[in-house]
Amino acid sequence: MDNFVVSARKYRPQTFASVVGQGSITSTLKNAIERGQLAGAYLFCGPRGVGKTTCARIFAKAINCMNPNGAEACNECESCRAFNEGRSFNIHELDAASNNSVNDIRNLTDQVRVPPQIGQYSVYIIDEVHMLSAAAFNAFLKTLEEPPHYAIFILATTEKHKIIPTILSRCQIFDFNRIRVEDGVEYMRSIASAEGVTYDDESLNLIAAKADGGMRDALSMFDKAVSFCGSNLNYRDVAASLNVLDYDTYFRVVDTLLGGDYASALLLFDEILTRGFGAAVFMQGLAAHMRSLLVCKQPATAHLLEVTGTVREHYASQAERCSAEFLFESIQLLAEVDGRLRTSSNQRLVVELALMKLCGMGQKKNFDLGSDLPLPELVREAQSAVNQPVAKSVAPSETPQPTPQPIPTPKAEEPQPIATPKTEPVSAPKVESVAPVAQPAEPSETQGSLLGSLSGSSIMSLLNDSDKIGRVVVEEESVKKETFESNVIIDPESQSKIEACKDRFVEALMAERQRIGVAFGDMTVEGNKVIITVASSDLHDEILRSKYEILSLLADLAEVHGLIELEVNVSADKAKAEILIKPEDKIHHLFGQNPELQQLRAALDLDIE
Repeated sequence: MDNFVVSARKYRPQTFASVVGQGSITSTLKNAIERGQLAGAYLFCGPRGVGKTTCARIFAKAINCMNPNGAEACNECESCRAFNEGRSFNIHELDAASNNSVNDIRNLTDQVRVPPQIGQYSVYIIDEVHMLSAAAFNAFLKTLEEPPHYAIFILATTEKHKIIPTILSRCQIFDFNRIRVEDGVEYMRSIASAEGVTYDDESLNLIAAKADGGMRDALSMFDKAVSFCGSNLNYRDVAASLNVLDYDTYFRVVDTLLGGDYASALLLFDEILTRGFGAAVFMQGLAAHMRSLLVCKQPATAHLLEVTGTVREHYASQAERCSAEFLFESIQLLAEVDGRLRTSSNQRLVVELALMKLCGMGQKKNFDLGSDLPLPELVREAQSAVNQPVAKSVAPSETPQPTPQPIPTPKAEEPQPIATPKTEPVSAPKVESVAPVAQPAEPSETQGSLLGSLSGSSIMSLLNDSDKIGRVVVEEESVKKETFESNVIIDPESQSKIEACKDRFVEALMAERQRIGVAFGDMTVEGNKVIITVASSDLHDEILRSKYEILSLLADLAEVHGLIELEVNVSADKAKAEILIKPEDKIHHLFGQNPELQQLRAALDLDIE
């Protein structure tokens, strides 16, 4: 059996023309060779596996070639043959990771004094040069600044920032780029054709994306996929062999988000966790997928999508069904969640809450776009009842004469009409929404329609539990609130369930946001209403801004199946109004009690910490 040679070595570029994805660098080196403008020292820096050492070897062979073809080596002369067979005395490679002392550099300096016996130049390629010690760098400075005319140094590193400035100033610096996905796919196609391997575009795209710009990594994964799949690479098997989340997973997740199907989204996330992927990996991949959909929205930015073939078409197709507003808001939410995951003790809960919120955003955007979703007739008629008076405003001087509109109900009995007052001007209608979990007790000021005021979870509640809900009540400002409350689902065991999980709820809040957790430490429960008293109006506003997330967490922990209300009061007791959490608050409180402390702090120049 023949010895197997990995693709990264077997198909290593031998000419400047065959180098992948570094056109500007290879052009500069070729021009320098043709014009005879060779520097004494070069620094090749960039990510791993992008061609730094390969370009150094090609450059060294080309400048010693006896019969060059322009800037390319002929591969036929004695110098080229000696290099290809590994017996050249003109080209020296040194690994700085294992030769990083002053003595090693001293030996190199002594070796530089010997001129080449065949060819014009002695080329010294020092790989991983950032591993040299500080003393070795200093010992190398003089030789690097004024080398003999026949000596050329090529330094290669992946960590340019670790090289001292005095070395950088003595070199021509070439920054190598990451290999683009398109370039990596094209190179793997040529290798697959040479090896007799059949493939699909999705497989090669997945390998190139996973390699993250490294051609050597991509070819290593290509060999691994061929070992797993045989001579036919297919998308499913390649994803399984590399243990990565494939494109289809994210396409399925976004489809569920657009449909507002939070149940399916949670099941998909559970499947991803079962396959061994972490919550952070999934959220980062979902954010990247949303970004790819966003750049597909405009032809001017479509080239930023680094995929080819059918994958690009699939992205374009799904991007057409997503509004730009939905994608912007989704990326912003996912970026916030990514930051919270690093400090959260319950990452799964954070991701599940984010997915439910994305489902609500996706369904709301679908309604705003006028998509024909399978809504119950109950909601359709309620929507028309709301939109009709909003479309036509009534002047204050006029006396409106609206016709009473009956509200449809799934019950057998005849619905009772709700009369509109005839002595007061008609204002924008008030909409109340029914939610299986925590929802605001009062409608939002920005409600434009019934559907615009419902979250994803409340829409799903209407679709799945329409036989339990009596009706959606649309009422004018003069209609009493009790008319709505009689139709809201309220868990009869709300109070006992909330009180039983109070400690766990406060602990979860303390882990995420300590100020809010302290505020809920003294909460009281009356039926399905949670009542708290806070120290200031700022904290009051902060809690109301996060009201949905807080009540969703409470409903999940307490397993309350119905409406939960929240009442936030501002303390009138000035002596108890100040809750000192931050160090700044505590120090200012002490300054107020004893002004001399502030003078002491200024005299000693003390920090708050």
